[in-house]
Amino acid sequence: MADADDVRRLALGLPHVEEIDSDGFDFRVAGKGFVWSYPERTEGRPRVIRTDVAVLYVGDEAEKQALLLGEPRLFFTTPGYDGWPLVMLRLAEVDTGRLAELVTDAWRMRAPQALAAELDEPAAWRDQRRLGLAAQQQTAAESSPSAPERE
Repeated sequence: MADADDVRRLALGLPHVEEIDSDGFDFRVAGKGFVWSYPERTEGRPRVIRTDVAVLYVGDEAEKQALLLGEPRLFFTTPGYDGWPLVMLRLAEVDTGRLAELVTDAWRMRAPQALAAELDEPAAWRDQRRLGLAAQQQTAAESSPSAPERE
């Protein structure tokens, strides 16, 4: 069973994520939303922000339909979301492992390609690349001509 705190922890654990100030939760990467609280709309009443339901970006209609048909206990949609690659996820019905997969997939589909590739890179390679870059910067700093000393 997951909740809004799990969504927040998982989303903020991904690179370059910003949380937008809202009544619930709203996370973006490169200015693009990938997961947020469900703004439930009922005719004749003000909208209600539901933090027990997450709206997830899923990429395309085929993926949306696969989730809706394959796991109706977890996912649903409403007419207001017709034509949009978005599904609603009942947080109380999902475990945190599956939630992590869904949030990461949504992030990956919205992140710029280079950023998404960095997430896919094995941690050892990523660390090695960062260490290599740091070593290059250190070597460049040591070999750059310094200002002559004044006597």
